Amino acid sequence: MPEADPWEQVTLAITLLAIDPKGLRGLWLRGRAGPVRDRVLSGLGLLVPRKLHPFTSDEALLGGMDLSATLATGELHRHAGLLEHAGCLMLTMAERCPPGLAVRLGQALDSDPRLSLVALDEAAEDGEGLPNALADRLGLFLDLDGFAWSDTADMSISPSLITSAQARLRHIETGTALERLTRVAAELAISSLRAPLLALACARAHAAWRGGAEIEDQDLQVAVALVMAHKALAFPEDAPDQEDAPPPEPPQDQPDQSQNRDQSELDIPDEMLIEAARAALPPGLLAQLQAARVARQAASANSGAGAKRKSMRRGRPMPSRAGKPGSGARVDVIATLRQAAPWQKMRRAMMPGRAMDRLLLMPSDIRIKRYQEQTDRVLIFVVDASGSAALARLAEAKGAVELMLAEAYSSRDHVALVTFRGNKAELSLPPTRSLVQTKRRLAGLPGGGATPLTHALEVALATAEQARRHGMTPTLALLTDGRGNIALDGSANRVQAGEDASRLAKIIAARAIPALVIDTSLRPKPQLAELSAEMGATMIALPRADARSLSSTLSAALGG
Repeated sequence: MPEADPWEQVTLAITLLAIDPKGLRGLWLRGRAGPVRDRVLSGLGLLVPRKLHPFTSDEALLGGMDLSATLATGELHRHAGLLEHAGCLMLTMAERCPPGLAVRLGQALDSDPRLSLVALDEAAEDGEGLPNALADRLGLFLDLDGFAWSDTADMSISPSLITSAQARLRHIETGTALERLTRVAAELAISSLRAPLLALACARAHAAWRGGAEIEDQDLQVAVALVMAHKALAFPEDAPDQEDAPPPEPPQDQPDQSQNRDQSELDIPDEMLIEAARAALPPGLLAQLQAARVARQAASANSGAGAKRKSMRRGRPMPSRAGKPGSGARVDVIATLRQAAPWQKMRRAMMPGRAMDRLLLMPSDIRIKRYQEQTDRVLIFVVDASGSAALARLAEAKGAVELMLAEAYSSRDHVALVTFRGNKAELSLPPTRSLVQTKRRLAGLPGGGATPLTHALEVALATAEQARRHGMTPTLALLTDGRGNIALDGSANRVQAGEDASRLAKIIAARAIPALVIDTSLRPKPQLAELSAEMGATMIALPRADARSLSSTLSAALGG
């Protein structure tokens, strides 16, 4: 595809979305809020999008009872939800979209062809971004991070030209476009079956925009660049030069295909479409998107910044439930009225002696407020300080703890440190966020001696359970280079020490405490792999690990 002005590509994407919002399903717009994004949003005026935020209630989304009308008339009245109206929705702060909302929006896009969605992704850190349930369904992708104000211009999209293109859209011939796009998707390691269909819709819209009657190569190039490039998981390596290879002989049982040769020579090779996808991505964007996918998967599989739990007093509001007031529970007045309103006519008929202008409530009508709060996480480092290499290994562990603690101010994590050497393990640093206190405690930690791994697991387990009692979510990170040789009774019995460690590892797994085992030895130990499996932990071999690599590995593996 010939090199085009990046801002012209942005304008083209908005134009194609205006032509066929039903076929393209929507736009994933990645970029910080600011004047550049405002210019893009101004181009969406023809779609007249309706805004919704990540924490939109199910009632606003799906519709529900109109409380005022129901109470006034005694008859049940309902109001329509956002998903019941045809048109375009605009999801603000899409990087914060919870899984439940992402699934509801995805189902709506699949079932209602009248809907389309513009997702405004303001992700600022790795691991943030649009949920996969939506990213897979939206056809177009634009990244605005590389644009300066001077690189942009006001978008002027003619409504009359859009209307003309929409009229031509119904008559565009697709030919073999879908087959070719499917092959390109396979070459780019795109497993989603939606990608070729969305790319086909983009190619049709582009053909209609330029006034064509059928899909041509330039339409396919635009479609691959705007729809498939950001979904690619890999780009194939250049094929070896085969000019000297003899052409394959046609099978004897196949009819002569010379009549199709002229048409095939007019088609550009699929490799050029793949190059169009490669050229559409700014340097580093593909790796950034892939890292975000991996980080989101890790975050969803681990505790992240802490576990979610239900509360009666504080946190993010959740749907109310039937219950009784008292013991800290608070009545949700609006939800109670919604529950009672549809029954007023029947209740007045059953109790004629009651005043007609009063609301008749039953105990079953009462709804109790509920909230969801997220607990703090405590990272419990369990560091092997034994052996001749303890000083270097302990120094790197200290650096990793300090780096993780520096990040804890923004992620609300606490850090604790359990060290083990000689005949015992001790809690060298209770859970804390204080960087000054951490450095003071870490400064004088000694090293050398035997490896009381079983005692370390025992202390770590006790620390984790105490953290849970204080409302925090514990996560263990065990750093060691060998097998324990001190049993729980203090004897130097390697066999008994192994049995004790295995029993404690199974207890940690049974208590569902997330754990990570890092083998820092030069040669990974099979004993640690077995212990990690019994603990239900993630096993990572990091010989010669330094503080920064330990910190980044812990952040990625634990979803921090």
